[in-house]
Parts: sequence; C-alpha cells; structure tokens
Amino acid sequence: MRFVDRYPIIVTPRLHECAAFYEKHLGFETVFSSSWFVLLFGTEGSASLAFMSPDHPSAPPGPEIFSGKGMCFELQVDDAKAAHEEFTGRGLPITLPLTDEPFGQRRFGFHDPSGLWVDVVEQIEPEAGFWDRYMMTG
Repeated sequence: MRFVDRYPIIVTPRLHECAAFYEKHLGFETVFSSSWFVLLFGTEGSASLAFMSPDHPSAPPGPEIFSGKGMCFELQVDDAKAAHEEFTGRGLPITLPLTDEPFGQRRFGFHDPSGLWVDVVEQIEPEAGFWDRYMMTG
C-alpha cells in the first residue's frame, strides 16, 4: 500500500480563522478550501493539516468539536531561537517562552485559533543522566 498523504483533521467552527493563522504565521498554503473543509500543506511537503466544520456534510462518525485538549502539533526546527525571533516578529502570541528543557529540547509554544497546542522544538543535548531513570532494562 502506498499512502498519498497523512494528516490530522481538527474539527472546529473556526476552520477559516485557523487556515489564515497557519498561512500567516507558519508558512502553510491552503490547497483546498470550502465552507466546511480546509486542507493546508506545509512548505516542501513537510506537513499537511486539515480543519473541518462540525456540520461537514460527509463527516465520519464520532468527530466532536476539538476541545483543545489531548493533542499537540509538533514543529521541529533546526534553530528554535531563530524561529522564536521570527514568529514573535510576525506578532505571533507566544504562550510558552523559549525554554531549554532538561530532557533535550529547546522549545516554545502557542495555541492556534482552534485551541490546538503548537510546540516548536529543536533537539538539543539532554542533561547528563536525565533519561537514565526512564530507560527500560531487561
């Protein structure tokens, strides 16, 4: 089997506001837009993301409106400090300031208009011994 694409669909009445947010702040491009569904592609095919209205005419069973809990969207970058400067320069409201985490990430984050947490991360060296207590043995 060959997949053509893989992407999450966030169910929200704010789908067009979300699309504008991802275009303006994160460089996504809308490739399909209707009153009930928007599909966005990241630069160079790095990610796809869709937003769907709760009254989508062909919604599969079960997709309730996204509550903003239980999911995050990771954007891995080479340089989190440079990304932070670029995003704040564009007026993006950052909720989590640029932070070096002991587990080996430099990151910052914010919410999109649907409430989805967006975590921008750079992999860095973890503190010595940090992961030892989490490794499985045997």
